[in-house]
Amino acid sequence: MKLFATLACFLSLAWATAAEPLPKATPFTAEKGFTPGIEGPGCDAAGNVFVVNFAEQQTIGKVTPDGKAEVWVKLPNKSTGNGIVFDKAGMMYVADYVEHNVLKIDPATKKITVFAHEPKMNQPNDLAIAADGTLYASDPNWEKKTGQLWKIGTDGKTTLIAEKMGTTNGIDLSPDGKILYVNESEQRNVWAFDVTKDGLIENKRLLKKFDDFGFDGMRIDVEGNLYITRHGKGTVVKLSPKGEVLKEYDVLGAMPSNLCFGGPDGKTIYVTEVAKQRLVSFRVDAPGLAWKRFQK
Repeated sequence: MKLFATLACFLSLAWATAAEPLPKATPFTAEKGFTPGIEGPGCDAAGNVFVVNFAEQQTIGKVTPDGKAEVWVKLPNKSTGNGIVFDKAGMMYVADYVEHNVLKIDPATKKITVFAHEPKMNQPNDLAIAADGTLYASDPNWEKKTGQLWKIGTDGKTTLIAEKMGTTNGIDLSPDGKILYVNESEQRNVWAFDVTKDGLIENKRLLKKFDDFGFDGMRIDVEGNLYITRHGKGTVVKLSPKGEVLKEYDVLGAMPSNLCFGGPDGKTIYVTEVAKQRLVSFRVDAPGLAWKRFQK
């Protein structure tokens, strides 16, 4: 009887866990406010969210903390943005995948300069920034389903640090800056590299492989957990630094592309969602690493 009761309790708990719905996001901007190229996003210290391709391609939109959106800047020539990061001084860096650039924008003046240009890039996709301002860029070749990684110094000098990978996409650094994480969209792998003293990478190892759905953007919280958009599934998955799936968030649309941490305490995640061309947001229990740096 005791065994039966224990088994019944176990089954009841398992059923409750399986039946528990995914934590859901809420809409933050109206549907169809962005183009299908909605990407970025980057959160600044004041709580604004900057997202590429608002209303039309080649723009960066600014969304205020209360959800009001407007065109903030238009990018020059054929430049089209993708990933966005900010440094500790508040300067914005934008991966320009069409012109093979990383652009630098001064938010105070909206002046746009080419911080780095590398003709050998396929299409710089997403960016990660170290505490000292060093940038890392993912660089996929979607047609060939391959990719590479670049280091971009504070002087704008580019260095190829990994090649012959899968479709490199989401990228970020651990809180201590000693591990670089990169995901591959098509192959559904999440890789970890050790960062050397000179900012290069070594000791590539598989953190987690998923059996279904693609990846896109990735960001890390102050505890070292990874939040990764699952393109096609319509979720953001939370992974521990050991590669354990801790939680999954429903983002109200099948095609989340990227994310950033923001809000008054850094515990709001904003997600760019392609199917409905809008931003959605949800709350988490730890602030983002990039947001925390703004507070220092």
